This record gives sequence, C-alpha cells and structure tokens, in this order.
Amino acid sequence: MLSPRRHPALLAVLVCALAVLAARPTDSSDGGVTGGTGGPGGWGTGTGAQVARLYRDAAVATQQYERGRREAETQRAEARRLEGLLDQERRQIAVLHEDLGRIARAQYRDGGGLPIAAQIILAGSPDELMRGQRVFSQADLAVNNAIAKSRRAQARLAADEAKAEAAWQALEERNAELAAMKESIERKLEEARTRLQGEANTSVAAGSCRGAVRLDQPEASYTTEWVAPVETYALSASFGSGGARWANRHTGQDFAVPVGTPVRAVGAGKVVKVSCGGAFGMEIVLEHRGGYYTQYAHLASIAVDQGERVETGQWIGQSGSTGNSTGPHLHFEVRVTRELGSGVDPVPWLAARGVRLG
Repeated sequence: MLSPRRHPALLAVLVCALAVLAARPTDSSDGGVTGGTGGPGGWGTGTGAQVARLYRDAAVATQQYERGRREAETQRAEARRLEGLLDQERRQIAVLHEDLGRIARAQYRDGGGLPIAAQIILAGSPDELMRGQRVFSQADLAVNNAIAKSRRAQARLAADEAKAEAAWQALEERNAELAAMKESIERKLEEARTRLQGEANTSVAAGSCRGAVRLDQPEASYTTEWVAPVETYALSASFGSGGARWANRHTGQDFAVPVGTPVRAVGAGKVVKVSCGGAFGMEIVLEHRGGYYTQYAHLASIAVDQGERVETGQWIGQSGSTGNSTGPHLHFEVRVTRELGSGVDPVPWLAARGVRLG
C-alpha cells in the first residue's frame, strides 16, 4: 500500500488540484442552479423547469466529479514517482548515520578521544603531536558537520511529509464532497422526473394540455441550420420496423432518453400542433421551410404554444412516456404533411442536412 507520506514537490500539484475542484454549482431553493430569463407566464417555474435545471446541475456535478477523479489519479501517479525520491532521501540519511559511526570508530582507533595531556606524553615528537591534533580537529569537524546535516535532513523530511499528508487528505475530502453532491443532485432529479411523469399522465388522461411550461433556455449558439432532437441519446426503434404496439410499421425514429430530457427543435419553424391525448400522448408538430413537418411525441411537458415560432435547438418540451409507450423515449417523425401517414425516414433526412445520428 502506498505510504500516506509525500514529497514537498507534491504539495504544489495537490494545491492546483484543490483549486480546480473549488468551483461547484450554485445552490437554489430546489437544489439546482438558478438562471434563465424569469419573467411572467411561469417561465422557469414548475416541475418541468426544475427537472431541466437539475439536468444541468447533474451535468456540472458529473463534470466536476470526473475532473476531480482524474486529478486524484494523476496525483496518485505523481505520488508514486515522488515516493521513490523520498526513499532516496531516507537512504541518504541512513548513509549519514553510517558515516557518523565510521568517524566515531576512526576517532577511537586514532586516539581522538584521548585527553590533550596524554597525547603530549605519548607523542614521540612535536611534529607527531601537531599531526595528531590536526587529524583530531578534522575528524571532530567532520562529525559535527555530519550530525548537523543529518538533523537538517530529518527535520526537512518530517515537515515536508506532514504538509503533503495534510494536502493529500484535503484533496480526498474534496473528492468525497463532490461524490456526495453528485449523488444528491441525481436523487433529486429522479424524484422530480417521477413527479413530472405523473403530472403528464394526469394531463393526457384528461385530454387537456396545461399551459406551456417555459424552460430556461441553454446558452447555446448553433452554427448549423439543423440539429438532432436530443443531445445525448441511444437510438431504439427505427423507421419502418415492426412491433406489436404498432398497427402497421413504425412511423418514426425513437430516441431512448430518461424522463425530462430537454427536446430540441431540429430546425427553425412554427408550432402547428400541440396535443395531449391519444396514442402519441403529449406531442408537438413543427412546420419547417421546404414543406416538411417534424413531430415530437410521448413528451412529459410542453414548452411552446401553438402558433409560436421556434429557432434551431430551442427547447420545446421534455421527453417522457405518455400515450402508447412502454418506457421513456422520444418518438420523432419527419412528414410531408402535418398528419400521421406521410412520414419519411428521419435518419437519412437529417443526414442530408448535416446531422448524422448514431
């Protein structure tokens, strides 16, 4: 197991890691990051808006946690390297101790420990006495230097190890805080998702949509005219595939995503249909230039009103599992009319516009 003691060079690296990890999401009353435009009409309020904020908080927390984890791994690798340097320093101290012993033994053999009177009596001549005194002085100086050097090295080693250990412990504690924060946000997000889906089911059962729940839009500037309907996803049922839940063939492309995932307008257009009942559950249909329509179905919330114009990438709703659905996903269609039955395969249609799914 790696020793908890560290080299002084590790301190600077650990301090940098702690500084990188210092930023954290800003707490709001519901545990999420506040932001957006605010204002009338319920903008940024309600369960759907809370879920959207928690999604953003969860993403930030995950990034910080992963950054902290990578920093910790980097520090562990650096610590192992510096541990070797510490071992060298310990071996040097051990050599100093050996030198002290050797010098002491040499003094004893050379008579360095004899009183000066005895040295005068035993000396055969003045020159011999002077040579003995010179050797004695050199040996005594070597002993004193070796002792001082050993003490300085041990003091420096002890101080460096104590400081490095404290910095290392602080880094580990910060990583634990990040993990706890990430877990707390994800727990709140799961609770909010459940509430959101429950509210959506109530609306669909009543066949009546609530007013648009405005979402705090992301600070994103798209350089392309078209985007995928969700940012992160796994493709599931594809266009034209068979299944027991469809009367004929699947009329769109499904994106497997959790409840509450922000759904984006794939391109600029106009909202021509908002509905909250039937097989598609909560759904939105947009009209785009060129005579094409896109449908977004099985939603858990709707963030636009019929007749409204939307921009590329704008959040128009949140995914769910309303209507004829066995689990959370977005059902996305491309049509040549606004009604069911005129669908074209969304995958090549988006690919022709520079959006490749996968």
